[in-house]
This record gives sequence, C-alpha cells and structure tokens, in this order.
Amino acid sequence: MLVCLGVHSQEPVDYVNPFIGTSNFGATYPGPVAPRGMASISPFNVSGPQNTLEKDSRWLSNPYVFENSFLTGFSQVNLSGVGCPDLGVLLLMPTTGDLETDHLKYGSSYSKEEAKTAYYSCHIDKYDIKAECTASERVGVSRFTFPKGESNILLNLGLGLTNEQGASLRVVSDTEIEGLRSIGSFCYNSPEDAYPVYFVARFSKSANTFGAWKKPAKYDGVEAQWMGYNGKTRIMENATRTIVGDSIGAYMTYKFDKRETVEVKVAISYVSIENARKNLEAEAQDKSFDNIYRDTFESWNRLLSRIRVEGGSQDDKTIFYTGLYHTLIHPNILNDVNGEFPEIKTGKIGKTTGTRYTVFSLWDTYRNYHQLMSLVYPEQQIQMVQSMIAMYDENGWLPKWELNSTETFTMVGDPAAIVITDTYLKGLRDFDVDKAYKGMLKSAEQLEDNPLRPGLKDYIEKGYVTTNHKGPVSTTQEYNAADHAIALLAGALGKTGDQKRFEKRALSYRHLFDADLDLLRPKNADGSWYEPFDPFSGANFEENVGFIEGNAWQYAFMVPHDIKGLMKLMGGRNAFSLQLQKVFDTDQFDMANEPDIAYPYLFNYVKGEAWRTQQTVRALVAKYFQNKPAGLPGNDDTGTMSAWLVYSMMGFYPITPGAPIYTLSAPMFDKVTIQLDTTYYKHKELVIERTGQPDGHIRKMYLGGKPYKSYFVDHADLVDSQTLKMVLE
Repeated sequence: MLVCLGVHSQEPVDYVNPFIGTSNFGATYPGPVAPRGMASISPFNVSGPQNTLEKDSRWLSNPYVFENSFLTGFSQVNLSGVGCPDLGVLLLMPTTGDLETDHLKYGSSYSKEEAKTAYYSCHIDKYDIKAECTASERVGVSRFTFPKGESNILLNLGLGLTNEQGASLRVVSDTEIEGLRSIGSFCYNSPEDAYPVYFVARFSKSANTFGAWKKPAKYDGVEAQWMGYNGKTRIMENATRTIVGDSIGAYMTYKFDKRETVEVKVAISYVSIENARKNLEAEAQDKSFDNIYRDTFESWNRLLSRIRVEGGSQDDKTIFYTGLYHTLIHPNILNDVNGEFPEIKTGKIGKTTGTRYTVFSLWDTYRNYHQLMSLVYPEQQIQMVQSMIAMYDENGWLPKWELNSTETFTMVGDPAAIVITDTYLKGLRDFDVDKAYKGMLKSAEQLEDNPLRPGLKDYIEKGYVTTNHKGPVSTTQEYNAADHAIALLAGALGKTGDQKRFEKRALSYRHLFDADLDLLRPKNADGSWYEPFDPFSGANFEENVGFIEGNAWQYAFMVPHDIKGLMKLMGGRNAFSLQLQKVFDTDQFDMANEPDIAYPYLFNYVKGEAWRTQQTVRALVAKYFQNKPAGLPGNDDTGTMSAWLVYSMMGFYPITPGAPIYTLSAPMFDKVTIQLDTTYYKHKELVIERTGQPDGHIRKMYLGGKPYKSYFVDHADLVDSQTLKMVLE
C-alpha cells in the first residue's frame, strides 16, 4: 500500500500529470524520476505487435506511447522530450508461470494505470501482477506484487530505444545482478562514440532459481548444421559467469505460497559497476519503496513550489505545474555520489565537488529554457554553465548537443555562447567567464576543422552560409544569434573591438533578405539566389534547400536581436505587422518547433499592436497545451516547449536570447509568486498580479507600484521591482 504523505491537496506537486506529452509526439514518459535524476523508469510499450506504434516502424524517440497497450517491461534510463531515439534500456519485466524470454511472447496488455509525481503503477493483465515504480536520483525502484505460484522477474538487455547493441551481465547471487549495456548513436550521429551504462540490480527476496539467457545470431554456412544452438535462445540456469552478447538477459524465479511482493532496486552509473553499487548503497540501501517515494515526492514539491500560482482553473494549474515539472528533468545529473563522471572525449574519469550536468539540447533550450532556470533555479543554472565550460576544458569545444559526455553535433548553430552570455548578464557569474569567452571566440573564428560552425569561412567572407552547406539560411541566422551574444558579452567585459566586430557579423542575415518577398532565402556561392525557391517548402520537417526543420515563413522573423532592423527592411511597422500576421493567418506558424517560437510576442514591437500578442498567446495556450496525453504541441524538446508555456502563463517572455530583457503579455493567473534565491537576487520574491477581466487586454501596468508604459522590461528592473501588476479590460 502506498503511504499517505499527509500533503495538502493543493500543493504544486499534486497538480502534475505525467501523462501529458505521452501522445502527439510529445516524447515524454509517465514513469517516475527524481528532479534532474540520472535514473528514471518508464513503462516500455513500443516493442510489440506490428499494428502498434512500434519503435522501428516510424521515427519514434520515446519508450512509451499512450495509445499503445502491449507492455514488455520497464526501462530504467530514459530521455524526456527528445526527438531521436536513445537510452530506453535495462528492461525489468515481471511474469508468472514457465520462464519465457521472447518479449513478443511474454509481453502483456495492462490496465489501471496511475501516474503522478515520483510514482507510476499498472496492473499487468496476463499475470495478475501489480507493478509500481519510483526513483531516487540514481536508483530506479520497482515493486511487483505477485499472485501465488511460480513467478519470474526478467532483466532484458536486448531491448531498448538505442540504436546501439551489446551488453554483458553477471548474476552475483540470488539477490543481485550486475552488468552494462552499450548505448549511443543519438540522432544516428557519432556511432563511434557509443558508451556503456553500468548497473547493479538488487532484489529484496532471494530467488529459488536464477540464471541467464542468450540468443545468438543465426548462421547459414556449412558449420550451421553442427550448431544445435544456431539462432536459438539458450537458457543457462544457475549461471554466475559473465554473459556477453546482443540479445541477453537474466532472470530470478520465485515460488510463492501466497501473494507476495518483491522490490527491485536498479542503480546506474556511467563510470563503473562499482560506482553503481556505491550509488545504490548511498541512496537506497536501507530505504523502502515508500521511503524513497516520499523523499522524491517532497524534493519535487520543494522545487515546484518556487512558483506559486493563484486563480485559474484546475486544468490551468495542472498544465502549468506539469510544464514546470518537465523543465526539471533535463539537463540531468551525470556524476555518481562520489563525484566521478566520464569526461567528454578524453576517456578519462573526472571528478566534481558539485554537479556535472548532461543532456544539453542547446538548439532548443537557448531560446527560453535556460533563462527560466536563471530566474527560478539559479543555483542549478550556474552549475550547468560550469559543466559546459568543463566540457570545453576536456573536449576543446563548448557543447552543441551533448548527451552523457558525447557530442552528438545534432542541429545547427553555436548555441552555448548564447546560454553563457545570458547567464552572465543576469548577474550569475560564479564561473570562469574569461575561459568561456575564449571558447566562444574559438568556435566563432576557427576556420578549419571547426565541428561547431560548418561553413564559417563563407559566413565571414560573404556574410552568409551558402547552399554548399545544409540549411544555409537557418545556419546563418543561428550564427548571427550566437555572434550577437558574443558581442553582448564582449561589451560587458570591456572588449570594445570584439563587440563592434561581432555586432556587425550578427546583422549579416540581411544579405539573404529578398525585398520582393519580404522573406529570407538561400543564396549560392556566387551570390545568386537559389532557384527554384518555394517559401512554403520545409514545413512539417520536409527536406529543403535553405532551412532546417522549417520553411522561409517559419524563419522569416528569427532575428530577435534585430527586429527594428528587420522592420525597416520590410518597409516599416505596418508592413512588418502585416507580414507577421500572415504567418498565423496562412497556418505557417508551427507551435511544435523552435524557429518561430517567439513570434507571438513580436507584435509588441509595433505600437498599438500589443493586444495581438496577448490574444495570440492566449489562443495558442488554449489550443496546444491541455490536460491530456496529447496536451503538448509536439516534441517537448527537453523542456523547451514547457518553458514557453510556463513563461506565457506567467505573463512575460525572454524575447532576445542572450539579452537580459523580457516582453510582457497578459498573465493567465490572478497572482504568480516567484521565489527568488537571495544568494543571487536582492529580494525574496517577485509577484505578478492580474486584475480586471481575465480574458481582456492589458490597459494599465504598474512596476514596483509605479505606472509602467513599455511592453519590455529589463531583467534587473523586473526582479528588483518585486511587483508587476497588470490591469485587464
């Protein structure tokens, strides 16, 4: 029986619905994870009959799809809201009766699903087993309640979302299994950098019998006639030697005289089996399932309570706090309890006295996510930046899209500079800014063998990336955004020469502006426009020459550092506003992807048009963010979509990545209280209030009690004011 925590029903943690995002390609999972946890558990239902959403039948990056119904286990390490498959390995599956190791045969339908913060449970129909899951930071904990009779717990190392294969295991005793599983090739990149995840699985009851299985490849040659085990699964009862292979697993078998419960604790490490065991002993050795659940539940509530909202409906609070919950999963902890972690590229084991973070989906998160972390969780954001700079020490480059100390080089651009600059300019400076700046300049200036900025030579010499490179317009815009951030940091550091140089570079997108279309379009190396050009080509992830994950309309305004310059190119404020409105009127706005994510807020730049921002933001939240499994517009992108939602419901948004400035919109709650960390900020809280008509437009604003006219506010002014009041009519 799950313990009662005695927590008031209206605590922030109680509003979280982990099923949100488990459909419509949200790529979240409903299982438990601690805040920033290394371990996580998800029901795994994407490896079943072919009439389901099966992991190899389409581009599927998540271990669980809400509509699926065929369970093959519970994976112990997972990614939330990513667009490519990886991890989703170390599958535990309870069964009854005779031992079966083929997942298509032992898989089962399930029912009575329940998911809430730090807890998941379901009934496994085929076996009448209740499965429950929770987790600490580095240990996944499962509790299986079996009927009377013979029962099994399988640990399958062959299944997984990762595109890598290979594993090893050893049954240490009748209560413990240890081993590793190879993972990697995220987004089908960097296969040479595959790496192991190590584990120790400990069982609360001694098995009556145990063993391992292995299914070898099938041979067709002459020797195959001598191989009685050719392509057939072999069961190795009481095996205690190390087993190595692609399709391997281990099992514990029990004979129960009555209904019994077995707890399984699976600790993980990216360093060694020994460290996995240390993680287990430090976090879960003497704790029950209920105790671990309680601790993780309370950890979540402390973090979610940094923002308190009042007013709004039950669903409003549910989507808000679930969004905030999703922002606190990645980046996640990489180091073990002793501080050890695998360094990036070096093959060495590093050690930290703080937290080494991993899973930096920076093409997504530079736009709004890290700004939210700096405001609400600055102690975490500082350590994220410290982790990024440590990667520069180890790898020689700042990260681009880093995953478990591998650089996947996914997407385009040079986003680390933007995140670091934004953090520094918000006053969070407990990191080596000179080293960070040196790393920024290296990626911005090294013309040869530069993995972060392909096409840099053309970009510097011509002002744009040419069609000789992938996504040349998008890439030019991304380099502009990074260069603008470098210019801002250079100015703050007193490096005026660099500041002017990078300010100029940041405006080079203008070379790609076609005045006849009022859009950006690709250019060839000789300076001619690329033909044939279709400004609508590229929507819905269609491959096209010019843009990455978008088309000319979805990238038309992605120059947030130069909106006034773009406005002038388009012929003034009215022309700008009309062109921007076309993005929405012609259904070109893509809420499910990042390039146009800030567009609803751009109407604020046009005098008299701020109501359009308020109306558009409110409509988008209502349409795309809902309290149901399909309640995200698409891939959550490690919390970026959720960060957009959190900001939008609070009534402000970080409009220019890298610059400490927000733009304002109508709050969707009567009152929002943000707890500020006084280590970094002067005051204990920032309060945003809404009065008047909840569905109205802003008529008056007061910052720090004084009338305020602008729809833009500096970060420092906002947090120092302590209050922002908006009157809606």
